[in-house]
Parts: sequence; structure tokens; C-alpha cells
Amino acid sequence: MMLVVGFVCLWCPVIFLSLYIVFNYLVRGKKSVCIVVLGDTGRSPRMQYHATSFATEGFDVDLVGYGGSAPFSAVNNSKRITVYELMQTPSFQKSLPRIFSYFLKVLFQSCILGLKLLLLPKSSWIFLQNPPSIPTIAVCWVVCLLRGSKLFVDWHNYGYSILSLSLGINHPLVKFSKWYEHVFGRMSDLNICVTRAMKKDLEENWNIRAETLYDRPAEMFQQTSLADAHQLFTKLAQQYEVFDNRDLSNSTVFTTESQNGKIEWLKNRPALVISSTSWTEDEDFGILLKALTEYDKAQIEDSSLPPLICVITGKGPQKEFYREKIQNHNWTRVRFCLPWLEAEDYPKLLGAADLGICLHASSSGLDLPMKVVDMFGCGLPVCALQFNCLSELVVDGKNGMVFEDANQLLQQLKILMMDFKGGKTRLKRMSHNLENFQTLRWHESWKSVVLKMLEQKLKDD
Repeated sequence: MMLVVGFVCLWCPVIFLSLYIVFNYLVRGKKSVCIVVLGDTGRSPRMQYHATSFATEGFDVDLVGYGGSAPFSAVNNSKRITVYELMQTPSFQKSLPRIFSYFLKVLFQSCILGLKLLLLPKSSWIFLQNPPSIPTIAVCWVVCLLRGSKLFVDWHNYGYSILSLSLGINHPLVKFSKWYEHVFGRMSDLNICVTRAMKKDLEENWNIRAETLYDRPAEMFQQTSLADAHQLFTKLAQQYEVFDNRDLSNSTVFTTESQNGKIEWLKNRPALVISSTSWTEDEDFGILLKALTEYDKAQIEDSSLPPLICVITGKGPQKEFYREKIQNHNWTRVRFCLPWLEAEDYPKLLGAADLGICLHASSSGLDLPMKVVDMFGCGLPVCALQFNCLSELVVDGKNGMVFEDANQLLQQLKILMMDFKGGKTRLKRMSHNLENFQTLRWHESWKSVVLKMLEQKLKDD
């Protein structure tokens, strides 16, 4: 009897696993894709764009990631897209020593992600966002082996380079991460990346062939009409005092509505400057804070400079630190608002703003800030922090201005804001130069790269 029990306990799992693998290889997957992002799904716009594009082209889509922020309405309303939420890592691991905490987090994520992918309906493709690299690439590769699926990696950046921001490039964990990314990155069947510079680096230094799919704005990123801008400012004024105008009825700090319903910009309104940040180490908000501190002083002495309202959107670990610094400073002509906007309000605010600010400093020097793409889609010029391949997106003096430190940003703000009171000639010219950029939207670009790659792979197989 004991022998029979022992035989069953030993061989049943092996038999089950073997049948599971055979079944997955014999049963051809339907036209489907499983998109994996080991992060907040609602804060992963590029992966949501992928999901909607796959669905538009007739794929059934499983979108796997963490909860937190609501996905786009186009994702929620699509009958072809199903969103699956991963279980969060238990909070107790944060109280452990760093190396043990990291190990337990990776182990937990590996088990949860692996089980989720194995229990979902089989997909023809597992489409993976990288970074994070650990443990996602290895887990997805193993699942592909077990299920007969193919692995498609979208390289946004390198995981090891982001890790090096906090640990240093020579840290053993960073070196392991780089080795891991090199090894498992080459296991993919297809690859895309976000810049020509990254495509070249992947091919020359990683032996990975990838096609470049630039971020392009979705259709919702457009210039906002005056009527819609007034409606948005009125809505925001109910939540944020900075938008409210207590001196004039039926008005916001930017716009006014007359008794006959005519909406106009206020003549002496402040300039609306907007920045979107993840409040992490690769975006030094201190640069903007220092520049605005000096601008505030200069504006007192120079009346040709308009007051500013600076809206900074986003969530992240450094947000409360900088919120406290802002609140503790005695501002005179610069005011701040740090909201978390609803998904449909963010593009409207971009389309109503006067200037965008980008503080993204690429950890690898090979990616591009998607927030600038969104701003450009709304016809909004930017001042952007310089890094290696930024010129693939921002052309200094044509569609924006490029700065290297707080002093340069201050000088650019002065130039553009003096011009703001004089008719916004520079800003209008840069906005006009964005019209060609606005003609190519995400889905058309996606079809010419991703869909074309999938069709070619199907022919080759």
C-alpha cells in the first residue's frame, strides 16, 4: 500500500506536467496575445496602447499587471481585452535587510506571475515590457517553453541601468542584473525598442535584433478648444484652489464666460506650465524647483514676466518630499498644483497649457520620454533636459528648447515668458512646427512595425 501511495505521489505531478506541456503544444493557440507589465497597468500607457492596437486588429488580449490606477477607457470598454490583476508583494518584506527583501520579492513575483500565466488561456504570444527585467523575462520565457507560445519583448530601457541609479554601476546586484538581462533577453523571438540608438546598442552589444517603434500620441492627445479648457479649469477649481478666481464670477484664473455665454482667455492671466513626473531618481525635480525659485525673484523685479501656475502630475516616492519643500517656501508669483488627474483630463490639460517641462534623465541614454510625445501630440512645446538621444524627439529651437541645468532652464523660461506677454510668437512658432508630428498617431505607426513583424514571422514559420 505504501509503495502505491509513494508511486502516486512521485509520478502524478510528473505525468500531469507532461500532459500539460503536450496538450499546450498540440492545441494551437487562437489569435491572441498576453501582455505582461510588472507594474501599475494604469500607469503603463505604451502597453495599454499595444493592447488596444492588438484588439483593433482582431487579437484577443489578456493584459496582466498590478492594480492601482484605472486603465484607459478604451481598454476597459474593449470586448477583446481582459485585464488581470497580480497580487501585490506582501509589505512585510520591506522591513527585512535589503538583499533578503529583494530576494523574497523576486521569488514571490516569480511564483505569482508564473502561476497566473500558466492558468490563463493559452496565447500565441507573450508580449513583455522591459524593464523590469527581473524576474519577468525568465518567467515569461519558461512559460513560453511550457506552453508553446512565442516571446515578444518591448525594450523601453535597461533594467540594470535603472537599478544602478540607486546602487551604483559596480554593485554586485547591478552586475548580476546586467548579465541576467543579456542572457534572457536573447531568448525572445521578436523585439522592438523605443529609439534608433537603442536598436543599435541592442544589436552591437547584446546580439539582439530589434525594430524601432517610436512612441506616438494616441488620438486623445489633441489641442484643447477654449470651451473645453474653460470647462476643465472650472472642474479643477472645485478641487484645487490654484485654478479658482474669486475676483470674477463665472471665471477661472485663466478663462472667463460672459453673460451671453462667450468664453475668452483673461488678458492678464498667468502662464500655465505643466510637467509630468514619476518622482523618481531619473527625474530631478530639484532642477525645476531651483529654476522657478529664481524666476519668482526675477518676476518681482521685471513686470514683463507673467506669473506662473505650475502643474506637476504623477505619483512616485519623492512626491511628498518635494511637496513639503514647495509648501515651506515663500512664493510670490509662482503657484503650484500637484494633482492626480483622471485619465480623460490629462490630455485636455496638456492641450490647454502654454509650456511643458520634461525632467527625464535617461539612465541608459537610450530611451525617450513618452510624456513629451503626449505634449507634442497636443501641440505643446517643451523645455527638456538634455541627454544622449533626446534629439531623436526634441529639436532644440524648433519644437522645444533643451537645457542642461537649472540656470539654462531659468533663462529659457525668461525668454519664453517675456514673449508670452508679447503674443507668444516663439511658442506659437514651435507649436506650428509640431503639426507634422501630430499627423502620425500610435495605431498607424504600430501597424507599420509590430503588425508587419508578426505577419512576417507567421510567413517564416
